Amino acid sequence: MITANDPRLEMEFCGMRFGTPLVLLSGCVGFGEEYTRVKGFSNRDAGAVCLKGTTLEPRLGNQPHRVYETPAGMLNAIGLQNPGVDFVVRDILPTLDFSETRFIANVSGSTVEEYYEVTRRFDDSPIDAMEINISCPNVKEGGVAFGNDPQMSARVVAACRRATSKPLIVKLSPNQTDIAANARGCLEAGGDAFSVINTLMGMAIDLDSRTPVIGNNQGGLSGPAIKPIALLKVHQVYQVCREHRVPIIGQGGVQSARDALEFLIAGASAVGLGTALFYDPLICKTINAGICDYLGRHGLSHVSQLTGSLRLHERPPVVCGC
Repeated sequence: MITANDPRLEMEFCGMRFGTPLVLLSGCVGFGEEYTRVKGFSNRDAGAVCLKGTTLEPRLGNQPHRVYETPAGMLNAIGLQNPGVDFVVRDILPTLDFSETRFIANVSGSTVEEYYEVTRRFDDSPIDAMEINISCPNVKEGGVAFGNDPQMSARVVAACRRATSKPLIVKLSPNQTDIAANARGCLEAGGDAFSVINTLMGMAIDLDSRTPVIGNNQGGLSGPAIKPIALLKVHQVYQVCREHRVPIIGQGGVQSARDALEFLIAGASAVGLGTALFYDPLICKTINAGICDYLGRHGLSHVSQLTGSLRLHERPPVVCGC
């Protein structure tokens, strides 16, 4: 049985019980075991943990440099380095304690067929759900193209749906024209929830060599710098999801309880933590406590009361000639 931090934080997400709305994001916690080596850290402080992106065959990832700190953020271009789905299912999943939290696989691929096959192999495992990564900006083929094309996004989701009855969480890219339209297509194809957003594409330049700092030339920008964009995208996707009560994991620059609360109010049911874990591995405890404090101060009995509670300003009428 999972130990809840506080009953006000317990929630259901796609039929899964989360002890808290916090989710540790893919690529930031390895395969669920890395931070357990840190004194004071516990996976129980998060409602779920998203494992590292996994492909059908092992991948070495991109050439260095693969990580670079930027003002108010971080660029990364790891390139989906992973040992392949068979190794993850056979050798890693049995080492995880599924009584601590929910574990979500991150399914990645270069073809629709690969997404299907990776999903199928995770389906025959104790994994709780799958996050379909159609929006990774750190690889030269596959995922990024799928994530920016609504029709291709829907094809990938439909293929994964055929491979499993477990919850499918679609990770949406901010690097597209109409994220709401893409979300609508993914829902129709069989998606159960969304992760909003993945990283933005960015670049850093070394002045001495006049070359990109990142070996892949470009990378995914995360951290506080992208939070305003992420909040807007969560709000836009929520407009599509609210009628059908489809949950969203809001993410992008969360580093405090205030940030997490903003995402919940914008429309998220859960909140993802990534870059912030690198400088404060115990930040989940602080954010959980901060959310509870806010609920108490505002007379709210449960965190779900915050989801989508944003009050928009009324727009003044447009007067011709102004």
